[in-house]
Amino acid sequence: MRTHRWRNIALATGMASVLAATGATAVAETGSTATPRTPDLRADVNRDGAVDVEGGTDTAGENTWTQRRGAIVLPNVDDDAKRCPVKDARGRPLSDAKLAKCNDASDTKVNGARDAADLARLRTVPMPKAAAGSHGTVKTVGAGAKKSRLFIKRDGRWSLLRPTDRLTTKELRTGVELGIEATDVVRDAAKWNGEVKVRLTVTGGGTSRSDDVVLRTAPVLTHHHLQKAEEVLVTEVQGEGEYSRAQQKFVKNLAKKVKDAGISKPMTKFTKYADPWAQDFVEPAYASMPGPGGKQHTMRVLIRSAQPDRDAGRELFEKLRGPDVGVVQVSGVRDNEEWTLNSMGNLETIPPYKLGNKSYPAGRIIQGYRKDNGSKPAKAMRTFLSSQGVQAPLLLDTSWLSVGHVDEFVQFLPADTPRGWRIGVADPAMGVELLAKAKRDGHGAKKMFSVPSSPGVPAPKETIDKVLASSKFHADNKLAAERIKANLDILKRETGITDDEIVKVPGLFTRDGDESSGLSDSRKLRRMGPDRLQKFNQLRGADEQKDRGGDGGTARRAPTRTHSAYVPGAVNGVLLSPTSYLAPQQWGPVIGGRDIFTDAVTSVYAKAGFNTTYIDDWYTYHLGMGEVHCGTNTLRDATAPWWPKA
Repeated sequence: MRTHRWRNIALATGMASVLAATGATAVAETGSTATPRTPDLRADVNRDGAVDVEGGTDTAGENTWTQRRGAIVLPNVDDDAKRCPVKDARGRPLSDAKLAKCNDASDTKVNGARDAADLARLRTVPMPKAAAGSHGTVKTVGAGAKKSRLFIKRDGRWSLLRPTDRLTTKELRTGVELGIEATDVVRDAAKWNGEVKVRLTVTGGGTSRSDDVVLRTAPVLTHHHLQKAEEVLVTEVQGEGEYSRAQQKFVKNLAKKVKDAGISKPMTKFTKYADPWAQDFVEPAYASMPGPGGKQHTMRVLIRSAQPDRDAGRELFEKLRGPDVGVVQVSGVRDNEEWTLNSMGNLETIPPYKLGNKSYPAGRIIQGYRKDNGSKPAKAMRTFLSSQGVQAPLLLDTSWLSVGHVDEFVQFLPADTPRGWRIGVADPAMGVELLAKAKRDGHGAKKMFSVPSSPGVPAPKETIDKVLASSKFHADNKLAAERIKANLDILKRETGITDDEIVKVPGLFTRDGDESSGLSDSRKLRRMGPDRLQKFNQLRGADEQKDRGGDGGTARRAPTRTHSAYVPGAVNGVLLSPTSYLAPQQWGPVIGGRDIFTDAVTSVYAKAGFNTTYIDDWYTYHLGMGEVHCGTNTLRDATAPWWPKA
């Protein structure tokens, strides 16, 4: 039922008074709709992309909001007219706060037709018999009043509608079209849950009558792997040093792989801040509402990592913010919150699923935390993600990993099954068995790694026999297998996924910071200090760092205490299409002219329906405790509704 506010109205009698009091439209005995005599404000309650002022499809439930019914308004945080500056009047870079402050909702204008498309529409039902001299007002009320802005369309142009501005008698009689924007994303649902209530009040003949509609601000949602990749993001480190040249070669090879997978849009390259971990300083997301013709109207919203000292996040504002692309960042990150857990490689999304009475039509977020000491991703980011109210973040234990990111051991893969997806996990037991079989077949003297040396960095020299003779190697992988199984048990419990829906991918892990293992001379180069990755500093060289005015770029900070991938982690790859998977080159033992790890990984993914290609990331990412997924990012299709269809 509608909710109306009545002031100075004499009580009427009979059915007419009942209809008016409940907000129902008066209906004559013949069944035809009579001229409405009460204010009637409409929004796109049924989410078909249009506001119905002639029928009743947008009336029921207009004062409430549920997953299945209720109008939606976009947080208008993009920059359609490219008006937001990145430098001040003297040419100096703006502060992070000032960068984030500017967007289309930070002014009181509609910045062109593209910006107008970001407005959710409202309409008033015409009142042809409105009394002469009557007038109307439309305003937002309640907590959402400070988080929204109204516009009115007059003579084909949009203008700001203030709470005191009046609708004329003529406008009441003909009806008007309004637009509304949310001026921010939902950040803390305990303070504001995104609800915006709009009130139309008509005054005339000594009385005032009102009608309300309720909209909800579209949540900011992270992508899942059932959404097709449309664009790939990567950092291209500038300079002439050894690392820079290797990383530029990686970017060139990546561009070919992306094109071969059918992604026609050129890659976006970050070039300014020399942070190679493009997965970590941003999480691509989106917000959407029903658009004309029932199609989704979508805005990309890039979430900057909760790492205020990570300058690479500035390039999101400087390079990517623009038409249909907004950027948000959280504030209030505490100094004692573990830096590496706030990287976005520590955020992945389970594809949509239902289990019992719970439904996640837009998927569900997973993040890693340190169960051993209770460290979690920044509270400000966890509050932001949970406040979207749709993807209910789930924590997994990554305390056994040096970097501590969920993308190091788990992934989600499209599947031609009733569920529509599978889980891929690293399987240390399979990796150990590959080596054991090679030894049984008489190949124990073969080198463990086939990667060639790089200038200044010798290739590992250990053999299969030496690896298998190490008690530390077996202990490391036994612990990794136990921790992966424990996390997999959580995912099975939370999603209902079965063992038959799990893709086990050969992988091996090693515990870092232990000189006694003797597994590899290059292991020393993989050590990571609390602030910077020594490996990258060494490879880039002091002269290159000086040219950039930096200290070698931001690393995947982590304590040198636990596990990372020994063989490049195959699950830490990129899904380029529903059937194309890009994995890190394995560089495993070569027997009979074939890399046994590459063959095993290819076979596993082939059985799951994927054509696997490989890219070398050994010296660019693997030695830095990451892989190709850590060094890239993807923008994915978001045209499907995030709400369940009735």
